[in-house]
Amino acid sequence: MTSSPPSAKKLPVAPGLSADARERVAGVIDGWKNKPGALLPILHGIQSALGYIPDAAQSLIAHELNISRAEVHGVVSFYHYFRTRPAGKHIVYLCRAEACQALGARALETHVKRSLSIDFHETTADGSITLEPVYCLGNCGCGPSVLIDADELHARVTPEAFDVLMAATRAAS
Repeated sequence: MTSSPPSAKKLPVAPGLSADARERVAGVIDGWKNKPGALLPILHGIQSALGYIPDAAQSLIAHELNISRAEVHGVVSFYHYFRTRPAGKHIVYLCRAEACQALGARALETHVKRSLSIDFHETTADGSITLEPVYCLGNCGCGPSVLIDADELHARVTPEAFDVLMAATRAAS
């Protein structure tokens, strides 16, 4: 006899979430809901587990924390880190901090958006690249900087170098 996690039994129905996603969301909520300041850790946990925070998960969070869905949505929409749609296979973070801008990040940003045919917080039509702004990668003297998939930091990125990076990133998929 199998049983679902305790929190999964009492959570309301969540249309739009698969049984697996609902169980993962329930596990994250259950691990944090009785701790002070639980909302942000829950949101981080769900994004870590699913790659984004679905609308249905926001309703479950609101129910379990006894807050309004508007409060949950307000936090999700305030912080650029949180996504409400799945990201692409690769996430490209483009530094927009002042030091990188002084070293050419604005021109790079224009090129990146044009070459990928997307804006910040969007994903390419083929689902391979999501573009996100970041406001400092700690690489200030070597800008403009680009971070790929949170583990590949690239310095002094020119438009030409960006195109090479994207070709290599897509080829590695």
